[in-house]
Amino acid sequence: MIFQVKVIPNSKEERIIRTEEGLTVKVKAKAINGKANKALIDTLSRYFKVKKSEVIILSGEKTRRKRVEIRKL
Repeated sequence: MIFQVKVIPNSKEERIIRTEEGLTVKVKAKAINGKANKALIDTLSRYFKVKKSEVIILSGEKTRRKRVEIRKL
């Protein structure tokens, strides 16, 4: 399953919000050296109850808007 995701780094809380456009994910990690992307993968894997290796960022590694694939859904 592929989702459009908007990431909000350096947030006070980790949270996932469903919107009409896809998902908005707030992560505590800063957008430095891929830390926010790693936090995004960790947060989505816990939310969908899948392994981290089953969460793949398809595009947007350096932007806030990303396309993410969740395998085994």
